Amino acid sequence: MPYSPLKQAKKLIVLVMGVTVILLGMAMLLLPGPGLVTVLAGLGILGTEFLWARRLLRKIKRNSIDVGKRWWNGETRD
Repeated sequence: MPYSPLKQAKKLIVLVMGVTVILLGMAMLLLPGPGLVTVLAGLGILGTEFLWARRLLRKIKRNSIDVGKRWWNGETRD
């Protein structure tokens, strides 16, 4: 079943906004500013409409928690 024109317009707006925020975040990785946070915010915006972005954010969160736990416990990668 094809999407309605309104649904397609919403998806396009979310895509443009999310990609724009990600690109700004990538620029801020080199320039002063919260680059990583901005990239994650852009993925969050994309995640409202795209399953792949939600999955990527979930994977990043899971890996970040694992790294944090290992760091807190003083573990190394050996």
